[in-house]
Formats: sequence, structure tokens, C-alpha cells
Amino acid sequence: MALDKSYLEYPERSYGMDHERYEWNMLSNRKPIVWPKGKKIALWVNVGVQFFPLNQKGIPFKVPGGMTKPYPDLRHYSLRDYGNRVGIYRFFKALDKYNIVPTFAMNTRLAERLPYLTGTIKDRGNEILCHGYDMDKLHYGGQNIKEEKELIKRSLDGLRNLTKQDIKGWVSPAKNESENTPDILAENGITYFCDWVNDEMPYNFKTKNGILTAMPLTTELDDHFIILNNLHSAEDWKHQVIDAFHFLLQETETQGGRILSINIHPWVLGQPHRIKYLEHVLDFLGSHEAVWSTSASSILKAWKNN
Repeated sequence: MALDKSYLEYPERSYGMDHERYEWNMLSNRKPIVWPKGKKIALWVNVGVQFFPLNQKGIPFKVPGGMTKPYPDLRHYSLRDYGNRVGIYRFFKALDKYNIVPTFAMNTRLAERLPYLTGTIKDRGNEILCHGYDMDKLHYGGQNIKEEKELIKRSLDGLRNLTKQDIKGWVSPAKNESENTPDILAENGITYFCDWVNDEMPYNFKTKNGILTAMPLTTELDDHFIILNNLHSAEDWKHQVIDAFHFLLQETETQGGRILSINIHPWVLGQPHRIKYLEHVLDFLGSHEAVWSTSASSILKAWKNN
């Protein structure tokens, strides 16, 4: 039985994308990017510094990495806490040893709860982007816009006050958005966000309040995704990151500079049986002549200059 033609008729039906958020633009057709000092790969190591509430509400769904057992799920709550008490300090040591410039994605609630850790990250001078209020405060389709506006403002105002940084970047908890999230972010002074994983390079993203830049923070190389979701080993994670690097490096020969983004969590790779695999990756990338290790905002600035 043939479908009625009205089935394919809907607002903004068009070639490429059926929306006006960004222009149709194939990666392979874009102007080649040249990174500073002729480097070929811009390395973005993004460290998720997160707070998962013990009494999570799970609205509208249980966030990945959240509690899974009946309340009180102290087994998983304390493991997440371990990352912020122990694992993060292994990260600091490894990042500094191999001369890697990290960017820290922080939940505002964590910054409120752990002033010592917040102060340590602040004193390091690394870029901090906002990772929402906490990992149970999701942004989602159908969410009351007034509620979401208040949540985003609370998150950004709080983190800016606690870190004394003019926070310009954002990644939503679980990378989940409502239809209004980008517009509200732009309204609150955010210039780039990392929720969309449909590209490997930055691109302009239209909102009601001006242009944001969508930054390519891949999920595919996320340690939680590979190790705890896909059930691969930490050594597998290491190989996948290095394989991605080699492939991107090969692409730079004909398509210009590329970005290698790695999203990592201290409660995952900060474990004593996994940290050596992070060190192997950082050692390899930090010593490679083609790599420019820098912050997310520095990559964005260089991309805009191109």
C-alpha cells in the first residue's frame, strides 16, 4: 500500500537538513584548517568532573553513569565520589607529566560541594566549561522553558562565581537537550557547546540569540562509553584512541588540520588498574610532533581565525 503524499510533508522540508540551525556543508568540501605552528592535530582532552545525586529523580530518564540500584545505591554513588577524591589527582599528575593541556567540564553542584577540588582546578589555570548543574538535572524535549531557563542561569551564574572564570563553553548532562537549549545558552553568554556529535570539526549553529559554535566532542572515544557501555577493556580504549589519531593524521595530508577530542572521567580511567592506559595515550600524543595540545576555546579561536 502506497503512503499518502502528506506523510512526507512537514514544516521546513528541504534538501540536506529539515531545519535552519546550520548550513548544509560536507566536511570534505570545507576550506582546509591550518593550526598554529603547522601542527596537524589539535588535541582536546576533556575531563568530566561530575556529581551524581544519590537520590536521583531520573526525569525524563536515568542518566548514563547514574545510580542503578534501589535507593540508597551507595555502591555506585561512592564509586563516582572516588573519582573526585582519588582518580582526579591521578589525572592531574598524568596530564602534567606528559604536557597535556586539559579542559575541565564541571557540574556546578560539584563545584559547590567540593571547594578544595574546585580551588585546585581553578588554581591550575585550565579552561572550565559548564557541564550543567548536576548529572540528574537533564535538559529534555517538552521541558518547561521557564524551568530550563532558570536551571541554565543557575548553573552558569554559580560556576562563574565559584571559578572566577567567564565560562563560555557548555556540555549538557548526557549531552541531552531540549528544543530550546541552544537558544537559552546563547542568551546566557555561551559561545560554544558540545552536545551535537554529527561532525568532526566546529561549525556555526544558529539560535534565536545569535550564533553558537558546535564543537565536536566525540562520544565514540569516551572512556565511559567504550569501557562501561560497550564493555571493552581499558587497553581496547587505548588502541581505539591511537587508531583514531592515525586515521585523522592521514586525512590531514589532503584535508587540512583535524581535531582529536577525548572525553575522560576520573571515576573510570582514574582506577589503579586503568590509569596506565591513560598514561600510555597521553605519552604517545604528548610526544608526537603533529599534535597541538590545547584547550577547547583555543581550538575554537584558531578555527575562527582560519
